Amino acid sequence: MSARQAVVLLSGGLDSMVCAGLAREAGYDVLALTVDYRQRHRVELDAARRIAADLALRHIVLPLDLSAFGGSALTDDSIAVPKDGVGAEGDGGIPVTYVPARNTVFLSLALAWAEAAGARDLFVGVNALDYSGYPDCRPAFVEAFEELANRATKAGVEGDRFTVHAPLLHLTKADIAHEAARLGLDAGLSHSCYDPAADGGACGECDACRLRAKGFTDAGLPDPTRYAPGK
Repeated sequence: MSARQAVVLLSGGLDSMVCAGLAREAGYDVLALTVDYRQRHRVELDAARRIAADLALRHIVLPLDLSAFGGSALTDDSIAVPKDGVGAEGDGGIPVTYVPARNTVFLSLALAWAEAAGARDLFVGVNALDYSGYPDCRPAFVEAFEELANRATKAGVEGDRFTVHAPLLHLTKADIAHEAARLGLDAGLSHSCYDPAADGGACGECDACRLRAKGFTDAGLPDPTRYAPGK
């Protein structure tokens, strides 16, 4: 009997890499979905390709130009990526690096591929501890999307239910770094920086860089991140 399939959202970051590793460990045949949404940190797309190749995953990079909407420092070059420390927030307490409805959009795409492929499990690397400012990284969102998935699909209404797995939801970044090491993953293949240099090196100053560096430090593990010269 062939392994069960699961669609994993693979951004190219450390969290999504660990999520894919955990899905493999659980016995799933992983279908990795990366969305090219014209993000300013496009180097993460190359990271996703490296990870998928290293883990021998079936991989799709799907183009979807969210820069046409803007509204985020990650899709609009006129909005600066904050460099003033973890937790920098925009209006309403939500960081300006929040991309409007991104995880809802991405999980919907993952759901479509899953239903077409016969998979009934979705994995997403959202984290409620380090990124609690994002409304689409919270337990209530994951639960609500799973309910939606089972109401909005042919499979779901016929009783062939979908499950949304968020195995990193309550882990710290140090926990995630430890999981990468335990799974034997090469964390250096991943990319987290929101505002990389022209050569792809991490800036070392944005929220994503600070959280990643702190995670490796707190875990007592070497930081494999390639920083831009002088960082």
